[in-house]
Amino acid sequence: MKVLKKQGKSIRQIACETGRSRNTVRKSLRANAMPKYPKRLQVASKLDPYKEYLVRRVEQADPYFLPAPVLLKEIQEQGYQGKLTILKDFLRTFRKKEEKPIQRYETEPGEQMQVDWVVLRKGSNPLSAFIGVLGHSRKSYTEFTQSEDELTLLRCHQNAFEYFGGVPKKVLYDNMKTVVIERDKYGKGEHGFQKTFLDFSKHYGFTPKLCHPYRPQTKGKVERFGGYLKHSFYYPLITKKGEELPLGKLNYEVKKWLKEVADPRRLRERKSSPNKLFEKEKGCLQALPPPYLGMIMELEVEAIEQ
Repeated sequence: MKVLKKQGKSIRQIACETGRSRNTVRKSLRANAMPKYPKRLQVASKLDPYKEYLVRRVEQADPYFLPAPVLLKEIQEQGYQGKLTILKDFLRTFRKKEEKPIQRYETEPGEQMQVDWVVLRKGSNPLSAFIGVLGHSRKSYTEFTQSEDELTLLRCHQNAFEYFGGVPKKVLYDNMKTVVIERDKYGKGEHGFQKTFLDFSKHYGFTPKLCHPYRPQTKGKVERFGGYLKHSFYYPLITKKGEELPLGKLNYEVKKWLKEVADPRRLRERKSSPNKLFEKEKGCLQALPPPYLGMIMELEVEAIEQ
């Protein structure tokens, strides 16, 4: 009957050809017909009212990406009550490529701190961020500066040690000119360090170490934190404000961010937070000595010369 109907024949013609009554033909065709379902209504997403804002924020930050937790906090301040998962699904279309997995190397509590500079702005009004990351807990210290000279480097170290409440046994660097004069100067692994820097390291009781050349992953913890700082703090802050902030304001904001965001965050690879891990590491740090007088004297000379 279905075939005859598809051929364009009427109910009467089908009844005549099959010898069935017209009512029987109708019932049979209805029973074989595909069921019709009502169109499903499009359910509004909790994210819909914020999508225009999110697209604008992604465009403002381009070529940098803003992590989902950063944008989640921003739209929560506007009233968003949905989950992070919905936001991640929406933002996934904007991500260009995933980072390669990194092999991680863990250190004992109090054993190591990794140090690096992150250059954020060059030219006549430069801006850099000094970063010190404790190897075991990942607890971090950040300070924005307009110089990477030796005096600034030493001052940032001193501030970092005071922030942590102690000194690690070793500090790892790349080939900073303010740290090392010549690699392997006195033999394999026996480097020639800057005189003032070496004196400073002896005063604080840490051993300076250099990572392997052309292998930034040797100090991967501070490298990763540098990226985290840029994408979770600096770029969101300046793109939202639409202007560069004064140095004092930046350092105020970053200390607040370290306390409220960076240190309490859960580390997937450690299944804990820097704050929790630091509870154990803090007791393994070496005691703080008195402030380094060599640096104080240099500061006084510099002030007189100015």
